Amino acid sequence: MSQAAIIALSIFIITYIFIILEKFHRTIVAIISGLLMIVFGVLTQEQAIDHIDFNTIGLLIGMMVIVSIASETGLFHYIAIWSAKKVKADPIKLLIILSLITAFGSAFLDNVTTVLLIVPMTFNITNRLKINPVPYLLGEVFASNIGGTATLIGDPPNMMIGSAVKELTFLSFMNNLAPVCFLVLLVTIAILAFLFRKQLTTSAVLKEKLLALDEKKEITNAVLLKKCLSVLLITIVGFFFHPLLHVETAVIALLGAFILLLWTGGEYLESALKKVEWTTLFFFIGLFVIVGGLVETGLISALGKKAIEITGGNVTIASFLILWLSAIVSAFVDNIPFVSTMIPLVQTMGDLGIKNLEPLWWSLSLGACLGGNGTLIGASANLIVAGLAAQLGVKITFTSFLKIGFPLMLISILISSVYIYLRYLW
Repeated sequence: MSQAAIIALSIFIITYIFIILEKFHRTIVAIISGLLMIVFGVLTQEQAIDHIDFNTIGLLIGMMVIVSIASETGLFHYIAIWSAKKVKADPIKLLIILSLITAFGSAFLDNVTTVLLIVPMTFNITNRLKINPVPYLLGEVFASNIGGTATLIGDPPNMMIGSAVKELTFLSFMNNLAPVCFLVLLVTIAILAFLFRKQLTTSAVLKEKLLALDEKKEITNAVLLKKCLSVLLITIVGFFFHPLLHVETAVIALLGAFILLLWTGGEYLESALKKVEWTTLFFFIGLFVIVGGLVETGLISALGKKAIEITGGNVTIASFLILWLSAIVSAFVDNIPFVSTMIPLVQTMGDLGIKNLEPLWWSLSLGACLGGNGTLIGASANLIVAGLAAQLGVKITFTSFLKIGFPLMLISILISSVYIYLRYLW
């Protein structure tokens, strides 16, 4: 192993340790580690910039801007009250419909943004009905990660895979992942409803009060709402047709965001840009550079050769190895750095002999995204929900989450294994 490879590997391992320990903010750790790759001569500045996936960064920025402006309209509070009234304020049915809404929103927005919007609404409703919010919060966490798995734009790992593999379009992700995600979602909600059935009760009087609310009053700016929905619809249609348009998804998302800003007279420019999760974006940038160091020093190529030896070039063994490894690792380590490492590894496995990489890509996506449901630190959405809950006086501990999340995650990966085998490998 060359000196540069030793340095790159050392920086990578130390970065992971600091991310897991959470002694310092992960964004600071990632950026410093990326810069150290340049300082120690592992990468030149130009090489580091080349390894940053600006398509993923641009896609996230565009969608964050659109959603932040839409949140100003009261749309999401309207949806919460409307959905509660549709199920007659029944607590168990409410768990089901809020989970379904979260999954759908996470599929077409992104899971972090969706939970940021839906958690305050959930507390609004559970406080009115005087019921424990934890089952709903857990349902929304699980649904956000499952729903985000179903599309290209739902979860950062999918954005990264889609950016790296141009043949995997928006439609490809929906066609290949949405069916199994829907099945996993139904099973997860059913299990949660059964586990918490005794806690999900309220009085008839509280139900009547909720049913008497007028959800239309929640819409504070109808004109802005129409503009947001129009732009969002056009943007999503653009994602469907981006291969035919020969335009990257980042361009479509950014174009949609800035057309909306222009249409609203620039009034929301500063507030929208303030709501962009810049810390997450810089975390991505640091990771792209760190993984770039592993690629440039040949470590990823060597790992690919080892994986080929282990699997014997067998696509079935490789698919299951990636699926289960991704799930277990992503349950305990943020899936973003893991996927950053795995993408070039899978590409290398293709260069070294495995011809059909499609099952491997879907295995990586399912494992990394669904694996996030295993523990409280498994995905960004999990931590955001726990943080919001703590601010409102509800504590979700690592252990309490693990007891429910990890078994549900294993069930989802078992379902995914059967799906991958029957659809691609049988």
